[in-house]
Amino acid sequence: MADKELILKEKVEHTGLFDFVGFYQFANAWFREEDYGVSEERYTEKVKGNAKDMRIEWNATKEFSDYFKIQQSINFNIKDMSEVEVEINGTKKTMNKGNIEIEIKGFLIKDYESKWETSPGYRFLRDVYNKYIIPARVKSMKDRVEDEVQEFKDEMKAFLDVPGLRAKPEKFARRDLKESRG
Repeated sequence: MADKELILKEKVEHTGLFDFVGFYQFANAWFREEDYGVSEERYTEKVKGNAKDMRIEWNATKEFSDYFKIQQSINFNIKDMSEVEVEINGTKKTMNKGNIEIEIKGFLIKDYESKWETSPGYRFLRDVYNKYIIPARVKSMKDRVEDEVQEFKDEMKAFLDVPGLRAKPEKFARRDLKESRG
């Protein structure tokens, strides 16, 4: 079995306005541009009146060699998402309002093809290899996992930050609806 180690766990929380479809596509495109393979492990949706709750789980993996692989496990938890009409820079736009919580876990997987698992002797040699022969390389890969998880987190936070509308979205949404009526 591969040696999988949790390196970093991060969380992003956002309450207010966002563009869910754009957000979903942006997150997926970020991983593709960074050469990750992405698989959607779970997608559930629960409708409650005009709002809905969603839970999405992704696993994104990226191979660095025949020995090292990075895995990011991402859980999107969206609550009370509803559509609202807002005005941004004089243009009316349909957006979503609700709560998003993103949990990101970054793992370093060593010997991901389990080549060193064929016997207890090979497992012992793998441990010696990791601890005494390539510790600087292992440290470098752990740093890389931290950097990539942090970069994804920062990109998600930046995408969700809608200037001027984040503080009190309900106020803006109501004002825009009143303005559109007359």
